[in-house]
Amino acid sequence: MARKYSKHDRSGDWDREEEEAPAAAVPCWLCGRPTGKTIVWHHPVPKSRGGRDVVPMHSICQQTLTANFTNSELQRHGMDVEGLLANPNVRKFVDWVANKDPDFTATIARKQR
Repeated sequence: MARKYSKHDRSGDWDREEEEAPAAAVPCWLCGRPTGKTIVWHHPVPKSRGGRDVVPMHSICQQTLTANFTNSELQRHGMDVEGLLANPNVRKFVDWVANKDPDFTATIARKQR
């Protein structure tokens, strides 16, 4: 099968660069802020529990979920963000992170079990 663009022809690269426009920032599934450079594709229902859907999140938001919920609890909530936000720790975190930079990161304390 013939190549669409020759690997030695550099003139074709200029056209492709102009076509690539920066993508609009996708909102985080948990906090609703626009995502930054790093997007974590999170399984709201863990893969170990049969989850297949993925949603875009900040890494700090994903760390907060895994610190506050077990896989069984995440499976029960499924795709229900409002159910997760009903947890006081998660609500407090989302209110705190609301004014932070999209690429903001910090250490999240683990839940004591």
